[in-house]
Amino acid sequence: MTTVDPQSTPERNAGDNAEAQRAFTQALLRDLEALEIMLERDLIESGVNRIGAEQELAIIDRSGRPYPINEQLLEALNDPAFVPELGRFNIECNLLPIHFSADCLGRLEDQIHAHLARARAAAHRFDARIIMTGILPSLTKSDLSLSNLTDRPRYHALNETLTRLRGGPYELSIDGVDELSIQHDSVMLEAANTSFQVHFQVSPDQFARKYNIAQAIAGPVLAAACNSPILLGRRLWHETRIALFQQSIDTRKRLTDLRRFQPRVTFGASWIESSVLEIYREDIARFKPLFPTNFDENPLQLLEQGTTPKLHALCLHNGTVYRWNRACYGVNPDGTPHLRIENRILPAGPTPTDEVANAALWFGLLRGISDAYEDITRELDFEDVHQNFIAAARFGLDAQMKWIGGMTIPARELLALKILPIAERGLTAAGIAPAHIEKYLNVIEGRVASGQTGAAWMLKSYSALRSGENPDRAMYRLASAIAQRQLHGAPVHTWEPISPDEFDADKHHILTVGQYMTTDLFTVNENDVIDLVTNLMHWKHIRHVPVEDDQHKLVGIVSHRDLLKHITRARTRDDKRTIPVSEIMKPDPVTVTPTTSTLDAIDRMRQHKLSCLPVVEDGRLVGVITEHDLMRIAAPLLRRFLSDDSPGNNPAPPPVL
Repeated sequence: MTTVDPQSTPERNAGDNAEAQRAFTQALLRDLEALEIMLERDLIESGVNRIGAEQELAIIDRSGRPYPINEQLLEALNDPAFVPELGRFNIECNLLPIHFSADCLGRLEDQIHAHLARARAAAHRFDARIIMTGILPSLTKSDLSLSNLTDRPRYHALNETLTRLRGGPYELSIDGVDELSIQHDSVMLEAANTSFQVHFQVSPDQFARKYNIAQAIAGPVLAAACNSPILLGRRLWHETRIALFQQSIDTRKRLTDLRRFQPRVTFGASWIESSVLEIYREDIARFKPLFPTNFDENPLQLLEQGTTPKLHALCLHNGTVYRWNRACYGVNPDGTPHLRIENRILPAGPTPTDEVANAALWFGLLRGISDAYEDITRELDFEDVHQNFIAAARFGLDAQMKWIGGMTIPARELLALKILPIAERGLTAAGIAPAHIEKYLNVIEGRVASGQTGAAWMLKSYSALRSGENPDRAMYRLASAIAQRQLHGAPVHTWEPISPDEFDADKHHILTVGQYMTTDLFTVNENDVIDLVTNLMHWKHIRHVPVEDDQHKLVGIVSHRDLLKHITRARTRDDKRTIPVSEIMKPDPVTVTPTTSTLDAIDRMRQHKLSCLPVVEDGRLVGVITEHDLMRIAAPLLRRFLSDDSPGNNPAPPPVL
């Protein structure tokens, strides 16, 4: 979970001194005054709804352990959409905003898949895997040491500042099925959190009303989305991120008097009445700046010149106060300022479909509740709303919630009887494609009916694993099983739980085609000219090009050898026609699926004398695996075998692919 916005955080701060604090506070107050003027003059964009998201990802090695290689991965990706996170085993990708209409939900999922494919392809180069989960279950306390802090000045500054403000060690205490009570020496506890943050742009005159609705629905939405039940080998809350984030970023010192201090991670203390300004004023009044930084921008002067200010100081301070529903100010590429609500409650994963289903539920409720109730603050008590949020984090679908009309109802019943119908009406009223409404809300309905959220699946699977495994190995296998199932993309309510016989003592369950295949593919259509194949092979240094039809069904493959044969024949015949790919491709090629073992893939290559196998799922091409990929598997296994056979070690048989 991003602790400080990389776009607004300076690489160097102005130093922790009274003068810098005063100067930054003055800049904050100028920014706030400028925002007030923009609101009075109707300069903020209105009547437009856009959605967006930030996807956080974890990196693991082939055994399921956290793999601290984010700098190498980002260098390989070479894409400004990907940025580092606090921990070296995490990265984040920023998705493009989309107008909230028609096919926006499908387009949002397409963006996630595209970024995920790129991240997986880059990770493959380092023999690593990408996993989407709220808290990586295989994390150990040693993984959260400062040696795994991403080496950027802003992260070092964050750690130093928070540690100084706390005046002592970081203390973490969370009770669940198990109990976790530890002390830690750095902010790295927060690096365990991984989220899927969604944004919804709103008009200034609707901000207070929509923000209060976002608060009111936080509990039910989170109950359906929980995916973080395990931390450091302990079974805690269904969404442990909530408790972990608050305690890992808490700057309050232990006091013996009765004075109440607000934590920097907060749900808020009350409804807001009329304006976004209430939130910013509250946060400036309660929380001292963490990074008193000098900015050259004079927002009041820029307004008089007809230029939109960036409000750098306000955005920086806002990025260090962690409301679960955060108010955000931004400027569009055309220079128009806007306001949005950032939902920070949702965990990463379990799959892109699950994530967009969570977002669809939230978006639909923002509209549906707004249409159904003039003022949600008259229908619900704020304290009840806050307690719903905490109950959802602790118990997921089993939480008891208070809802409109004074009822107390289990979360599963509330979602099935009240929440899902309101969300459906809201999405319909917003003009979202009916097929997309059905697809994503059916995912939520499936979770509610089965009781299987990501958290429930993980707890059930861990119980099965730990009965026959040592705890550490069980956690590694759990992480690997999550990454494996994510490759198939089926929503979590359809996942089968892990069983002990899913693993074999002599075979690594992770050695399947899906773990090693290349997913960043270059393909052609059967009607394309073969010159395109020639150039693809030359440009991308590849020797096989899959052929798809218009529905992305695999229909053939062209090898470098096929191309050479054609060129030879064409020269002999002096053939100057434009030749379609269909004339030289091999139709109906031998294929494998992502779950095919690498040993079976090798056997098929040998049997059919092939050097490449397309990987298909439901007839659709999802990857390819080549002899080169299999050599990448064999090399580390052989090195491990030879190392085991060194003097002082007992010889062991080579690992089985």
